[in-house]
Amino acid sequence: MAEFQLSPTDVLLRRELIADGFTDRDIRAQVKAGVLTRLRYGAYARAELLHEVDGVDMMRARARAVLRTAHESAVLSHQSSLAEHGVPLWGVGLDETHLTRTDGRAGRREAGVVHHRAALDPQWWGVHDGVPVVHPARAAIEVATVYGSEAGLVAACGVLHRELATVAELHDAAAAARHWPGSLGTRLVLARADGRLTNVAEARTRHLFFEQRIPRPEPQVRVLDDRGNLLGIVDFLWEDLGVFLEFDGRIKYEQHRRPGESLADYLMREKRREEQICLQKGWISIRITWADLQRPGVLARRIMKALDSRSPQR
Repeated sequence: MAEFQLSPTDVLLRRELIADGFTDRDIRAQVKAGVLTRLRYGAYARAELLHEVDGVDMMRARARAVLRTAHESAVLSHQSSLAEHGVPLWGVGLDETHLTRTDGRAGRREAGVVHHRAALDPQWWGVHDGVPVVHPARAAIEVATVYGSEAGLVAACGVLHRELATVAELHDAAAAARHWPGSLGTRLVLARADGRLTNVAEARTRHLFFEQRIPRPEPQVRVLDDRGNLLGIVDFLWEDLGVFLEFDGRIKYEQHRRPGESLADYLMREKRREEQICLQKGWISIRITWADLQRPGVLARRIMKALDSRSPQR
C-alpha cells in the first residue's frame, strides 16, 4: 500500500486550474488520462500522490478538499479526525467528511459532508500536520455516539494504545457529550476501553467478551518458561483455567512478521510458538478469525465450552 503523502496544499481547486489556463474540457481530459484524480466537486489532486491508497486515505484526501472551501472555523471531527492521527477504524463510514465548527454555528449542507455544530473549547481541537482536527479523545467519543459502542471501543482503544489521550481525557470528553444523541453508549466504551489492546481485532474481541458475558481474560500477556525465558505474548489469557486465545488474521501478520519473512514462514513460527506454550505450560489455545466475529453467539459458545472443559468443577 502506498504511503499517504497528500498535503492540504496539494488539493487543486477548479478555479485555480482555470486561472492557470485550463478549461473544463482540459480538466476532464486530465482526469480521464489518469493525471488528475477528482476528490469531490471542484477539487482535484495529482493522481500520482494517491497511487494505491486505501479507503481511509481516500477519505483523508477528500477531507483536505473539503477544508479548502470550508469556513475558517471548521475542523475535522469524528473518524475524519481519527484518521489523521493514524487510529485504526472499524464500523464507520468512509464516504463522508465530518466537520465541526469551532464558532458554534451551523455550516451549510452539502453532499459528502456532515456538519456538526458545537462550542469547542481550545482544549478540544488543534492542528495536526497542518490539518485542523478535534482532540483524539473527543473524536473517539464522537464515533461512539454516532456509530455505537463497538466502533467507539475500537476508536477509544486505538487512541489509548497510541498514547494520543489518557483515560481521564476520554472521561472528560464523554462528560462534555453527555447530552448528545447516542451518548448513553459512551459509558460502555469508557468501562471497556483498554490501551493494552493493540488493534481492531483485539478491541472487537474484548467487545464480544462483554456482550456475550464471557469471563474477561487478561490481554497481551507475556508468557515465561520455568527459567524466566519469554515463550511468547498471547492476545488473551484465562490463567486460572490455563486457556489462551489468539486472533488469527492479516493484522498479526503485518504487525509481527520479521523482515523478509513469508506468510508461510510466519504461520509456521506462530504454530511452533503456540505449541511451545501449550507443552510447557499445560494450557490449551483457542484461535479465532474475522469470520468468527461475524457469528458472536456461535463463537461465545465455543469459547465457553473451552473454558468449562478446564473448570475445576468438572
